[in-house]
Amino acid sequence: MIKLKRKILSRIFSYFTKAIIVYLIIMSTTYGWSKEEMSLSQSDIKNNLKSVIYDLSENIGTRNYSNYKNLDKAAAYIINKFNSLGYVIEIMEYEINGQIFKNIIAQNPGQSDSDEIYIIGAHYDSCFNPGADDNASGVAGLIELARLLKEEKLSKKIRFVAFVNEEPPYFMTDNMGSRVYTKELKDKKENIKAAIILEMIGYYSDEKNSQRYPPLIGPFFPNKGNYIAVVGNINSRKLLKKVVRNFKSSSEFPVESIVVPGFISGFNFSDHWSFWEEAYPAIMITDTAFHRNKNYHKNSDLPDTLDYSRMSEVVLGLKGSIIELVNENKGKKT
Repeated sequence: MIKLKRKILSRIFSYFTKAIIVYLIIMSTTYGWSKEEMSLSQSDIKNNLKSVIYDLSENIGTRNYSNYKNLDKAAAYIINKFNSLGYVIEIMEYEINGQIFKNIIAQNPGQSDSDEIYIIGAHYDSCFNPGADDNASGVAGLIELARLLKEEKLSKKIRFVAFVNEEPPYFMTDNMGSRVYTKELKDKKENIKAAIILEMIGYYSDEKNSQRYPPLIGPFFPNKGNYIAVVGNINSRKLLKKVVRNFKSSSEFPVESIVVPGFISGFNFSDHWSFWEEAYPAIMITDTAFHRNKNYHKNSDLPDTLDYSRMSEVVLGLKGSIIELVNENKGKKT
């Protein structure tokens, strides 16, 4: 009788043990086991972006007409970066009140001889603050895209332009660096197919209500500031559609877009406005600035507030998008 009881208890224990093992296997396999890791190329991009942003916003710091030495240091730094990539540099100088300001134009000497030109731009001055997101992030993206696209076979020309004087008091005036540049483009009758302006691409948040919008816009867009935005005017709607479509085919990173009349205040707050003024198709790539980033135009706009992993995803998406855009009609007469 005792042996029978022991046998029954042993079987119960065995079944119980097996049941626990099965349960643990089932539960443990309902979660992903693979760790999300960056590819080597994305890790390099992240580190490169971070390095440029720290150099511009922390090592150099506030850079504008009132901190002219720092502005000049920033220009020299950007020139050196493009030179190290093997780009040919052109400096567009102009004078305001006895100060010389510089737009920095970089081109790949080995690129296509096509007369069709695509411009990638970002301003490098800041608004009386360190300007990590505004706009060291845009400059970092500009330089990194120049590196990533250097060896690509492109059927059209790409120019990388670092603009000066986007910030007040020159903002949306004839002394704005990009305005000086676009007027010259028009005078020279250059064949500008598109301009893509990088304006603050480093700040993201997964918190609820972290994203704000101009009045009446909010119901149509996400509640969280965890995406990159593309803004265009009516004349740029076809360009915007292509860039967004190409971005989505190159990256899973969330992207939102909007087309608005160019005169609506807020949507024209960067260097793309200067291209709109000359009727060039132009779009802005942005994290939406003050609609998301509470550090906008404050001394708290520092490198540690930015998300370099997400920035690297945006840059990779833009790389693929730009390649498809520039090579769109490769081999066809236009």
